[in-house]
Amino acid sequence: MPYPKQMVEPMREELTQLGVEELTTTDEVDAAFEKAQDETMLLVINSVCGCAAGNARPAVAKAKGTEPQPDRYTTVFAGQDLEATERAREYLPGIPPSSPFFALFRDGQPVYVVERKHIEGRNADVIAQDLVEAFEAYCTDEQPPADAPSRPDPASSDGGDGLPSSFQSIT
Repeated sequence: MPYPKQMVEPMREELTQLGVEELTTTDEVDAAFEKAQDETMLLVINSVCGCAAGNARPAVAKAKGTEPQPDRYTTVFAGQDLEATERAREYLPGIPPSSPFFALFRDGQPVYVVERKHIEGRNADVIAQDLVEAFEAYCTDEQPPADAPSRPDPASSDGGDGLPSSFQSIT
């Protein structure tokens, strides 16, 4: 059963007011991926999870203020747009579902993912820096460098694993 619309509306607006395209149906998801076949696209799987999504959405806002940028930003809302979220996850074969979640696509293929475990316990500035590094590697006309990242390096935030010692991720 989906979350009530009035509960998630403010969380949706955090992204849509930034110009992130909201995908609420499977047809919209398929159309967005079709348009992005020759582009770069950031998919944000939005969530009500306060511990992680509360920093994920502001990280998107911070990353949007940098260059280079993906050609498109899209979002589905886990826990509300159930079918759209399920369809979006079909474009991520082999990657376990989590939310919140980011996936950067280049030419229709996922090239960089930020799973919930890379978001929890980290602040919006650090998460945004992960996105910026991915944008710099993949959102240009040039070939990505051979050592381009495919996931965040949690150690980059504090020299450790980037998470409090008491933290236990749900996977």
